[in-house]
Amino acid sequence: MLSVVDLIEAKTMKPELAAYALAAIGRGASFLVGASPGGAGKTTVMGALLNFVPCDIELAPADSLAAIERARRAAAPRRCYICHEIGSGPYYAYLWGDELRAYFDLPRAGHMLAANLHADTFDEARGQICADNGVAEPALRRMNLMFFLSVRSAGWDYERRIETVWESDGSGPHRLVFKAGDGASPADTSMLVSKQDLAKAQRIINRLLDSGVRTIEKVRAFLLEANGASA
Repeated sequence: MLSVVDLIEAKTMKPELAAYALAAIGRGASFLVGASPGGAGKTTVMGALLNFVPCDIELAPADSLAAIERARRAAAPRRCYICHEIGSGPYYAYLWGDELRAYFDLPRAGHMLAANLHADTFDEARGQICADNGVAEPALRRMNLMFFLSVRSAGWDYERRIETVWESDGSGPHRLVFKAGDGASPADTSMLVSKQDLAKAQRIINRLLDSGVRTIEKVRAFLLEANGASA
């Protein structure tokens, strides 16, 4: 597993985008990571972003309809339910159809969501989730953040970066808040993250990059300590 430090050094995301993600996910925003090609880094990015989940929220797999239904009926303990992939097939924590519709209802009970899917754009993701699976538009909006990756050839290797980020405050339609290369900050138009929240998160990310901490376990410990110290 790579950490957000690794992703910043690999230019998958810039420090400013990491700070935005920390500010939003740290306040309980559900998120999804999309890219069409296999091996694009969806799971890697999702794993790094899970470091930003608040300390009082447990991580749990959305591994069956029965588990999801139990969570829908119980708001405590509050959890972040992880869908390994939005897709059909007999694979662990893959969700489709009835299971996916129930999964998207979990935020109504106070839970967070974290998921992956094979989609390069918001429209492709919306098509799979709503058109193919019948998830209602209001439920889709509770997936607050959608990160979409691109993969480009770079000599003997590949360059992966977050290309776009879409945001919803949970009630309004998703809006594009970040596009790689346009120079705009997500906080300029964000309804989830204030400029004050972003500045605080940016200070934490800057300290993290200066600390020499790298592994995903040590990054998590650093963030928990930093947030506790700034509370």
